[in-house]
Amino acid sequence: MTSASFAELDALSTEELRERAFARAREHRDIGFFWSVFKHLPDSDDAASLDGAPNSVGPTVDEAVALWRELTGHGYGEQEPLLRAAFIDYLQKA
Repeated sequence: MTSASFAELDALSTEELRERAFARAREHRDIGFFWSVFKHLPDSDDAASLDGAPNSVGPTVDEAVALWRELTGHGYGEQEPLLRAAFIDYLQKA
């Protein structure tokens, strides 16, 4: 499988990038990626109380992101450029 170019990925919305990166990380059981994203979310301490089994880290991070967005009514805030870069970088790795 050929990875997408930077321009192709950069044209996607942040949410689409997140969905693709999370799907890949779940497939590869890449807990390190989820943790790096989670700790960069605004107010991640509020979402840290989510409880999940170690084998369900993908859904737990998805739920943390959704919870934060629901509670604040915001996108990714000032962290969006950093998160977009992380998602694009992750998706470009073969």
